[in-house]
Amino acid sequence: MSVSIVCVGKLREKFYQDAAKEYQKRLIRLMPVSVVEIPDEKEPANPSEALCEAVMRREGENILRHIPQKAYVVAMCIEGKMLDSEKLAQKMADLFTQGKSDVVFVIGGSLGLHPSVVNRADFKLSMSPMTFPHQLARVMLLEQLFRAAKINANERYHK
Repeated sequence: MSVSIVCVGKLREKFYQDAAKEYQKRLIRLMPVSVVEIPDEKEPANPSEALCEAVMRREGENILRHIPQKAYVVAMCIEGKMLDSEKLAQKMADLFTQGKSDVVFVIGGSLGLHPSVVNRADFKLSMSPMTFPHQLARVMLLEQLFRAAKINANERYHK
């Protein structure tokens, strides 16, 4: 089973980098997760709707190039379904049981995900109705994948 996160942009702040590294380190023995960073597209200061669409489309094309054809894709988007930690763990266990050998979580850039990426998704997941910076969303997703892996390994985790 391969689990990866395809995301737009780099973690710029050291505290985000450190947190992401820590969760990836913890995940190694339970469920290794790789991270693929897609360069974010430059956007003008006051972009028009057409320019925003063009930026999202270019980012979407780059994201889709990094998703294996048969992968099960989870788009991280505000309009997705919210799951608690136990339900996410169950979702991951079900995917493994169903033989999904490639699971890809996708985090968009500051403008969000292009509809082509959302349409490619097999499942849409929301962390909250609130909006988070995509750098923080990556750390939060890694933490939740770690928590799900601990639950599925019948190990203790903080509630």
